[in-house]
Amino acid sequence: MGTVKRQPWVVGVSGASGTPYAASVIRALLAAGEPVDLIVSRAARLTILDETGISFRDAHWRADLAAWLGTDEGLDDVRYWSAGDFAAGPSSGSYPAKGMLVVPATTGAVAGIALGLSKDLLQRVASVTLKERRPLVVCVRETPLNGVTLKHLVELDVQGAVVLPASPGFYAGGSTVRELVDFVAGRVLDAVGVPHSLYLRWEGELGAAARQGGGNGSVSAEGE
Repeated sequence: MGTVKRQPWVVGVSGASGTPYAASVIRALLAAGEPVDLIVSRAARLTILDETGISFRDAHWRADLAAWLGTDEGLDDVRYWSAGDFAAGPSSGSYPAKGMLVVPATTGAVAGIALGLSKDLLQRVASVTLKERRPLVVCVRETPLNGVTLKHLVELDVQGAVVLPASPGFYAGGSTVRELVDFVAGRVLDAVGVPHSLYLRWEGELGAAARQGGGNGSVSAEGE
């Protein structure tokens, strides 16, 4: 009794294009002092390799994660679970997770979570998150969306998930790809109440971002 248990956010990375969104979210969580449990799907490994040239391997996940994030700062607060490990801690509702962020989410992951298929650990943990009434954010990255996927997204909303398309806003003055990526990552963290300074917030003043030098008001988790 009296022992404070580690309570991580589970970050699930599926195979959709948009792995920079996941990297930004992970960096910002660690910068905020939030522990992270990481699940990278098999398809996501191919996407990470395609988009960054980095191989993400179970046996070398720490070094590969550091290369992907561009830093090894905070990695002591990361625990990695293989996508095929159905005995992993987060697969049980008794595991003390705060919630889950699926970033980015493929339409296949959206369908599997909405239907409760649990085809891999990512989908299983998302289902557990819903049944335990914990926060679940699904950052879908696909366009256009067909009717079947739209129905699945509505079903996720009905079940209590936050459906958050990877759709950057431009009012924060973002002028680089990194700033637009950080905007979406910031909105993911906003949905679960994690503090960050990834983008310049709207305060009701037209042109404020431009007067402050475009997207320079946003601060990445790497301090750039």
